[in-house]
Amino acid sequence: MATYIELVNWTDQGARTAKDTIKRAKAFAETAQSMGITVSSLKWTLGAYDLVITVDAPDDETVTRMGLMLAQQGNVRTVTMRAFGEEEMARILGGLG
Repeated sequence: MATYIELVNWTDQGARTAKDTIKRAKAFAETAQSMGITVSSLKWTLGAYDLVITVDAPDDETVTRMGLMLAQQGNVRTVTMRAFGEEEMARILGGLG
């Protein structure tokens, strides 16, 4: 499984229906689980992003599909970043000369 960080901002539609954000977050986690994705952290944040979500997914295609499904609902826009743990980074660095 690969780890991804989702930086999330509400759209105008998502902000207008902010009172439903907890319900939407639970539905997101359930949908993600059905796709083989584990939501390991979901936090509402202050600052440049409204939420920060960490997920573990089997591959880039699956996490991309999840992001597209979110976009279709119209409540959020996301920025997805692949994240590397210490062991993964050690393997990456091991390939340097």
